[in-house]
Amino acid sequence: MSGYFVVVDDLDDWAPYFPSREVISFDQYLAKTDIPAEQTVRILNFCRNKRALGRGYYCSLLAEARGHKVIPNISVLNDLRRKKLYTLKLEDVAKSIAKLKPAGDASQITFRVFLGECLQPELADLAKSIFERFAAPVLEVTLEKDGQWTLDKVHTLSLKEITDEAEQEFLANTLEKFSNRLWRKPKTRKHYRYDVAMLVNAEETMPPSDKKALSNFIKAADKLGINLELIGKKDYVRLAEYDGLFIRETTSIDHHTYRFAKKAEAEGMVVIDDPTSILRCTNKVYLADLLRANKVPTPKTLLLSRTDRESLQDAIDYLGLPMVLKIPDGAFSRGMYKANNMEELVDAMKKLSKTSALVLAQEFLYTEYDWRIGVLNNKPLYACRYFMVKGHWQIYRHDDGKKAATGGFETMPTYEVPQAVLEASLKACRLIGDGFYGVDVKQTKDGRVAVIEVNDNPSIDSSVEDKFLGQALYYEVMAEFLRRLESQ
Repeated sequence: MSGYFVVVDDLDDWAPYFPSREVISFDQYLAKTDIPAEQTVRILNFCRNKRALGRGYYCSLLAEARGHKVIPNISVLNDLRRKKLYTLKLEDVAKSIAKLKPAGDASQITFRVFLGECLQPELADLAKSIFERFAAPVLEVTLEKDGQWTLDKVHTLSLKEITDEAEQEFLANTLEKFSNRLWRKPKTRKHYRYDVAMLVNAEETMPPSDKKALSNFIKAADKLGINLELIGKKDYVRLAEYDGLFIRETTSIDHHTYRFAKKAEAEGMVVIDDPTSILRCTNKVYLADLLRANKVPTPKTLLLSRTDRESLQDAIDYLGLPMVLKIPDGAFSRGMYKANNMEELVDAMKKLSKTSALVLAQEFLYTEYDWRIGVLNNKPLYACRYFMVKGHWQIYRHDDGKKAATGGFETMPTYEVPQAVLEASLKACRLIGDGFYGVDVKQTKDGRVAVIEVNDNPSIDSSVEDKFLGQALYYEVMAEFLRRLESQ
């Protein structure tokens, strides 16, 4: 069961807002020594004095000592005391600030960020970016213009400093969205031991899990005493409310899924996919070199950076024709070409070089199907054979404007998988980590085994990957979450 408290210097500070029993004074929080250690507690620290040794500072320090999740944490408070530190952490935001074009001729702008939101629509993205790096209930940001806009100051504010009625109402509404448990009478519900967020994207055309599979994960979690809640991209600011993060959206490095994973890891949460796994799996260039260096069986592979015919002829001499070309971060067979001759190779390289400095080239190994071995914590969990689309060389075929065509599949127990396929899959996963992976493997008619790639976010669809294990597949995944949560 989790608890949620807003801590203020004095309960009078809360006078402009709706009364709530979750709002407590600093002295009351100081005296709260009876909270069970296993209970998840989340603290919003609205205390006034956050300088070193002040009440606000001690509130966050005490919360961290008690194992409570607190906003702001000590790291944020320390960073915001030194301009050199917070400007360093906001270097990547500086470009966005410089491009600002606010109305009017003012040379200075001051605005306030309420849990990641602000009253000025034109500054909303900037407010969110600053809050993501310095999570605090209320921040005051000052920008200055000297040729172009730059960041001058960022500091925290207390409730006492929010005197404008419009800002008070905005803060109240933002708090309501941030955690409706603070405002609304909760429904009678089961007491869960842990809260885990499951990141999904309802707009994704080819998500890692369909709606029924997501529902099955929720049912399995419920049996284990885990409250598994669906969240989306806009819920980044709420991430610290949870004990764990389960990503069920296609991942990428330059993407919010990676930022979610990094944030969860920094908060000490259990996270699958962890950021290291995302980093190692989503870039095929990195992965190919990692597998090669550690002698994992793979197709013959080259990294191509030049498009001249002489260099491409060298690739043909080594890999033969046809060959397969891939962009580093493609998924679901996107960004892949098969070149049957020099002209197709030149054309494919020109297309792919527009989006990536390096292109992965591999020998073409035709098989009727690809193995997919699901691996969880370095143990095989499920096995599928995905068959090629009829008349095509891939398991997916993407036609412009049409739904992707797929081949058939066959799901089986892992003990029926050829030993060489299992061994290669597990060897590849050990190089990545101890997360949840899907290994794509080819096995030719002469028995040769080659690992194509390791996916950090493997597909789990109802009536496909769960065809053999059924609900037990979802239970095993969530049981691994429980094991990790309990071992923290």
